[in-house]
Amino acid sequence: MKLIGRVIATEKNPTTIDTFYFWTKRDFILNPFDVVKVEHVDGSETFAVIEEISHITDAASFLTSYISSDFGDVNVTERTHRVGMNYVKANVVGNTKDIFIPAQNNAKVYLASKDEISYALGLDKINNPLICGYLEMYGGVKDHEKVTLPVPIDSNFLIGPEGAHLNISGISGLAAKTSYGMFLLKALQSKLVNNETDENVAFVVFNVKGQDLLALDLDNEFESDDEREQVEACYEMLGIEPKPFRQVHYLYPYSDKRSLNSYVQQELFEKQKKFGRAFQYKYDYQMDKEGLDLLFANIDDSHQTMDSILSEILREDSDFSRITTWNEFIQRLEELGTAGQTRGSRDITVGSWRKFTRLIKKTIQGNVIFSSPNEEEGETRIADKIAGIKRNDVFVVDVAKLNTDMQAFVFGNTIKELYDLCLGVKDFTENGDAPSKIIIFIDELNKFASSEVPKNSPILRQILDIAERGRSLGVILFGAEQFKSAIHQRVTGNCSTFAYGRTNSIEVARSDYRYIPAVYKSMMTRLKPGEYLIQNPIFRSVLNVKFPKPIYKQFK
Repeated sequence: MKLIGRVIATEKNPTTIDTFYFWTKRDFILNPFDVVKVEHVDGSETFAVIEEISHITDAASFLTSYISSDFGDVNVTERTHRVGMNYVKANVVGNTKDIFIPAQNNAKVYLASKDEISYALGLDKINNPLICGYLEMYGGVKDHEKVTLPVPIDSNFLIGPEGAHLNISGISGLAAKTSYGMFLLKALQSKLVNNETDENVAFVVFNVKGQDLLALDLDNEFESDDEREQVEACYEMLGIEPKPFRQVHYLYPYSDKRSLNSYVQQELFEKQKKFGRAFQYKYDYQMDKEGLDLLFANIDDSHQTMDSILSEILREDSDFSRITTWNEFIQRLEELGTAGQTRGSRDITVGSWRKFTRLIKKTIQGNVIFSSPNEEEGETRIADKIAGIKRNDVFVVDVAKLNTDMQAFVFGNTIKELYDLCLGVKDFTENGDAPSKIIIFIDELNKFASSEVPKNSPILRQILDIAERGRSLGVILFGAEQFKSAIHQRVTGNCSTFAYGRTNSIEVARSDYRYIPAVYKSMMTRLKPGEYLIQNPIFRSVLNVKFPKPIYKQFK
C-alpha cells in the first residue's frame, strides 16, 4: 500500500458521508476516476473515486504572486518561497464494514490494490458478467505498477430481464460509437460461443455508413504484426475470443447495372454469396404493402389523411386487394387521382390521392428494390430471412447507400418483423433454435427517434414500444447517435446503460447531463477514440473504460 496523503476537514469544506478532501504532494500524479483507500473508524476502510484535483499555495491573491515576481518580470525567480500542495476531492463509494460516517481529519489515504479497486467499484460481486471494457489506473505514479482491470457489467442489466437497452453518444469519427457497440456484441457472442451463459441471443445490425460492417466475419488487417499481437493480447486479457464474428449473414438492397444500392465491393459480395452468407432483399407488393405507412415516417399527418388512404388500401374488399405488383398499384393510384375516379375511396378527396401518389412514386417508381424476389438468384424478403434467425446469428442489414426515406422504410420494416416474431404474431421458421432475445444495433438513431420526429411517425411508435416493453419481450435496442439530448426522452429514459464518448461543450451543458459531475463533463470533451464513460445502475460510480480496436475487418 502506497501512502499518498491525509484527509483534510476545514470549516468551509467539511468531510461528509458522500465526499471528502485530502492533500497530496504537488508533483504526485493522480487522475479523475482513480480509486483511493482511507483508514476509517473501527478498523474499517473507506473507498472513494477521485473527482477533482486542485493546487493551492499560501498566496493570498493573484496580485501577491505578481508582486513577488518583481511586479510581473517573467525572468525573475520568485523571491518568496510559496508553500503549496495539491488537494483532491473524492466521492465515497463504499466502506468495508458499511460505516458511512464522514472520513476523519488527518486519516491516511492510500492507493488501492487491484482487488481493492474491484471491491470498491462493486466489480467483484457482479452476477452474469459481460466485459464492457477495462480500467487503467496509476499509470503516472512513480514506483507503483499501473493497474489494468477488466470491467464486467451484469448482462441482466444490459439485455434484461432486470434492465435493458444501451445508448451510445459521441461526436462522429472521434467517439468510435460503432466500434464500441460492436465490441459489446462481440463480447456477448464470445460468451455464447464458449457456453459461458444460458442466454439465447441473436443480433441484427444495421450498416448505415459506407462499408463499416460489411465484413464482420473477416480478420482485421492491422498495420503491423506488433499491433495485431497487442490487440489480440488485449482481447485475451478481457476473456474475449480474438476472432471475427461467427454466423454472419448479410442482407443487401437489390442492385442492378443501372442502380447500385450498396457500397459493398463486388468481389466481396460474390464471395459471401458463394458461401450462402449474402442475399439481396426486395419488397413484394402482396407481402409488404402493410408496411407502406413507414414511407411517411417523417411526414406530419396531423389530419390523418395518409392514415385514411392506407386504411382504404389495406381494406380486404377494396380494389387494391386484387393488385399483385407495385406497377399496378401506382397505376391505380394515378386513376384515383383523376377527377371523378373516387368511387370506393370513402370520400377521400382527389387532392389527397394526388399528394399520396406523389409521395409513393418518389420512393417506389423505378426503384428496383420494389419488385418480387427471385430466390434462385439469391433474392429474398427481409421478413423471410429474419424469421429463420437462430441462436448466435448475426444479421447485417445494409442501408448505407439508400436515401433517408428508404433507410427509414427498411429499418422500420425490419424491427416490425422482429417485434412480431417476439410477440408471437408471426412464427420463427427454425423453432428448435429460435432466440429468446434479439439485440438490434443501429447507429444514427436520431434519424428515427429524435425529439423532432413527428409524433404520428410509425417508426417512432415502434421504437418507443421497444424501449418501454422490449425488455420483457426480448427485443433489446443498442442505439448510437452524436447527441444524446436529441433523442426522444422516452427512449433514453428507458435505457439502463449509457456510454458517453467524446462530445462538445454545448452538448454537456444540456439538462441530460445534469447529474454528471462538472469535471467528468469536462473530460467528455477530451476523451480519445477507444475511451468511454459508462453509467449503469450496477456500478457505484461513472467509470472511465477503454476498449481495444475491432478484431474484424476495417475499411479505410
